[in-house]
Amino acid sequence: MDRTPQTSDTLPDVPGHDSVGRLERILRRGDFAVTTEIAPPDSADPLDVYQRAATFDGAVDAINATDGSGANCHMSSMGVCSLLTRKGYSMVMQISCRDKNRIAIQADVLGAAAMNVTNMLCLTGDSVETGDHPEAKPVFDLDSITLLETIRTMRDKSQFLSGRELTMAPRVFLGAAANPFAYPVDYRAHRLALKIAAGAQFIQTQYCFDIPVFKDYMKRVVDLGLTEKVFILAGVGTMASAASALWIRKNIPGINIPDWVIKRLKGADNPKQEGQQICIELMQEIKEIEGVSGIHLMAYRQESSVRDIVFKSAVLGDRKPWSPAD
Repeated sequence: MDRTPQTSDTLPDVPGHDSVGRLERILRRGDFAVTTEIAPPDSADPLDVYQRAATFDGAVDAINATDGSGANCHMSSMGVCSLLTRKGYSMVMQISCRDKNRIAIQADVLGAAAMNVTNMLCLTGDSVETGDHPEAKPVFDLDSITLLETIRTMRDKSQFLSGRELTMAPRVFLGAAANPFAYPVDYRAHRLALKIAAGAQFIQTQYCFDIPVFKDYMKRVVDLGLTEKVFILAGVGTMASAASALWIRKNIPGINIPDWVIKRLKGADNPKQEGQQICIELMQEIKEIEGVSGIHLMAYRQESSVRDIVFKSAVLGDRKPWSPAD
């Protein structure tokens, strides 16, 4: 993987770039990247999307549009990406295998690519039992690995899974999720290797609060040579209170929230502000870990804090990401 820094902000059509998007360019030239997530509205009003995205202007390199996160129904990832790419935002379209079969997914990939969506994150998807429509029928025709293989086939071989040729292939940068904290922990790096082999070019991880465990994971990843093949964006997030952190630790598998985090939140006069400060400190520490290429900042119901957190962390250095005013 070529990570030679480029001096120009223009996007040359050069070997090594599979997409025409800013996120891939930023990562390939060696910049430390920051991505975040937009909460899709329960609304058909495009202004709801534009207003939510505006809170990130000039602070992040790309925005994930979630796809029924937690198996809850909101505006589609495709819809959010369609609106925001028109405004110039760099979008990461999340694709969950839970709700669509391979016919619908391949159709969405072409439609999104035609609207200049250049980044796609491949997810298996949460079980319907966890969401607000537990009576829904899950699909799971594909999983995250076979989805990666599917889109890579469309991009690199210019054909559907059926073998039928495409007249124009989608130019996309492929991503996947990783959880360094799920059991068995020793297997996580090998699971990542499978996703890379399937086509993953960038990774966004689960929340990283337990830094010693994450450092061990990254050491395994580096030792396996995986960071020469993929860009890893470590997930961080804000906790609003000790009670919410305890609930997440107890109810969501694979999220390790250490006791020190709970203690700081519990003892703070302003727990929400303390949660943001913890996030800032984690970002600064994570940036120094070998093999980490960026941060994926998840601020559920605290999206307005993202800009402040990013700038206070100083992880971008002197670089300012794109904004509509540029």
